[in-house]
Amino acid sequence: MNANVDTALVTGACSGIGLAIAHRLAARGHALILVSNRDEPLARAAAEIAGAHGVPVHTVVQDLAAHDAAEALVAAVDARGLQVDILVNNAGVFFFGEAADADPARARAMLQLHVTTPSLLCTLFGARMRARRRGRILIVSSISAWRPFPGISYYGSSKTYLRSFAAALRSELGVYGVGVTCLAPGATATALYDPEVVPVAKARRLGVMMDAEIVAEAGVRALLRGDAVCVPGLVTRAMTTAAVLTPQPVIDWVRRRAPWLRPPKR
Repeated sequence: MNANVDTALVTGACSGIGLAIAHRLAARGHALILVSNRDEPLARAAAEIAGAHGVPVHTVVQDLAAHDAAEALVAAVDARGLQVDILVNNAGVFFFGEAADADPARARAMLQLHVTTPSLLCTLFGARMRARRRGRILIVSSISAWRPFPGISYYGSSKTYLRSFAAALRSELGVYGVGVTCLAPGATATALYDPEVVPVAKARRLGVMMDAEIVAEAGVRALLRGDAVCVPGLVTRAMTTAAVLTPQPVIDWVRRRAPWLRPPKR
């Protein structure tokens, strides 16, 4: 590998926004370390990116919801003799449902994946970037970080944490020449959503959901510019503003009357 080529580590890299970000970084000449817990899709993604862009692509099969995932991933990177110049914390999961009905194991996995593992990856790789006085970190949050919504209490709260953490980390690392950017997309047409529950194709046609490629391009540009926050898309930004300005009683009123948001009868 050319030692002058920056290497980007992307979590959740075999599909959706993560795969699209990996493509865009590779198109700009960055070598890649792709991380996912899905072995075969990860191998296919690596071959696809290497073939399309001609950059070195390494893979690490790692369950980032495991309690020691961050340390294990850093050890795997070190064992390969690699240096992470760009860290993209993207891996995520999603589920609808009230917090009181959540499966504890599923909720625990989400919190580990969205909160603990990305935070510790920022700590471990961020310390090395700080020592080198260079590096970039992209943390993928969500517009749900601006407004608590019923039905996604675990998801939204974890994304709120990521938004806050990214802002604090940016302040801490910025004085050492390390950039931190928070990417906060709205609903994006990816496999994150169950098509039997969410009409992804229709939402995409109506413009309610964005394409992962558009979100990724906006995020990578913001990262390389050194922006603090990126909310891609005019519609998404308008929706975020509207959500922030909507009083909570209005949201609760809508929820009581909308069949797809109404809480189940006990």
